[in-house]
Amino acid sequence: MSDADGGATPREGSLDAPTRHPIDWLDSDFYDEEKLDEELRRVFDICHGCRRCFNLCDSFPRLFDLIDEAETGELDSVDSADFKPVVDACTLCDMCFMTKCPYVPPHEFNLDFPHLMLRYRAVEAKKDGVGWNERQLTQTDRNGRLAGKVAGLANWGSDRGNKLTRPVIEAVAGVHREAYLPKYAPTSKSFVRQAETSPPAINTSAPAHGREAILYATCFVNYNKPDTGVLAQRILAQNGVKTSALHPACCGMPQLEQGEIGQVADLATTVAAAFRPHVDAGKDIIALTPSCALMLKFEWPLIVPDDEDVKALSAATRDITEYIVDIAKNEGLADGLSALPDPVALHLACHARAQNMGQKAAEMLRLIPEVDLKVIERCSGHGGSWGIMKENFDTAIKVGRPVARQAKESRFIVSECPLAADHILQGVEKQLDEGEPAPSRTYHPVEMFALAYGLAPELSS
Repeated sequence: MSDADGGATPREGSLDAPTRHPIDWLDSDFYDEEKLDEELRRVFDICHGCRRCFNLCDSFPRLFDLIDEAETGELDSVDSADFKPVVDACTLCDMCFMTKCPYVPPHEFNLDFPHLMLRYRAVEAKKDGVGWNERQLTQTDRNGRLAGKVAGLANWGSDRGNKLTRPVIEAVAGVHREAYLPKYAPTSKSFVRQAETSPPAINTSAPAHGREAILYATCFVNYNKPDTGVLAQRILAQNGVKTSALHPACCGMPQLEQGEIGQVADLATTVAAAFRPHVDAGKDIIALTPSCALMLKFEWPLIVPDDEDVKALSAATRDITEYIVDIAKNEGLADGLSALPDPVALHLACHARAQNMGQKAAEMLRLIPEVDLKVIERCSGHGGSWGIMKENFDTAIKVGRPVARQAKESRFIVSECPLAADHILQGVEKQLDEGEPAPSRTYHPVEMFALAYGLAPELSS
């Protein structure tokens, strides 16, 4: 379409694939508060006029209520000091950018709401620092190493049924006393330790035999949920893939949530350098949680765009479900899959959806014969450490209520994000009738696949 002078007229929205610009966090203008406020007002005004994202998370209702209740009903009568609750409600899930906003690049409006919220937090962090509570929660490697040495005591203290310790944790750390906190594995049972001491035998007759991969253990799998890594190794070994595990450091997602971009850059360069020899040797790199896969694939290259190690790692990284589906499509899976005993409710994690790879967890589970699968493509409400905080927990449960409503009809509640899965279970518990039993636990898609392969006898009971 052209205007009267023959020039192209602006389009109302864009159907082009979203693209992202590098995060210019080393430029002094990035931290200029006046320029930040100018950009916030530009973006918020466009969001106010569109409102397509009203039901994605709590950021947008807060923004729209703020404007609607202002004197003029427009952004011009909203004080900039009132923007903070809007920013605080953003969990950096990227769903507005990836699935809803018609004005993301390459559209000329150039909206990237999550990265604008990140910029606000980076300015806050540079100016005022990060709070003590939040800083402790971001130290996932340190916390995992320390808690693993006293796992029994740590898990007793963090149990939400512990009426002695949880009120203290709430008062000191700001973590809601009802919020589920992940358990820690003993140091001797960390995933990296198990991968080193008891690797599974390789099925040399499998169609994909000859593949070799390195599993990025991730903080959560290494210290909290090693079974996910162990079962992933078993599945890949059944399909002829030789694997080992590596965990140089955290991916930096917890620090990104707090706006500490410099720390994320340091972690990116450290981890990418450790993986580079394996990438150069032609090995595949597999991330075991979607948040970490997203960081390696997409966020790191935007933060340190000139780092060759980061570029190489980004190109070589696959999400675990993505990798298994790739085997199925190319070489074909090894025989042995059988039907699951009960229906599965699969929540697609936001950070998996943001990888722009399709519904790989759903694709993988549909490879199981006669699977009864319900796919839930909506926010769980958890948002990393956001949903466990005292001031956010009730809102997080509210946001996740539609997901819990759908999930409670299935015995197996499954999510690629283990934190989201347990948050959904908490939402299910709040919807049960009196005396109605809640599911005993939640699952990762890999656990379901291992169960179908007969590789997870510990899950069969």
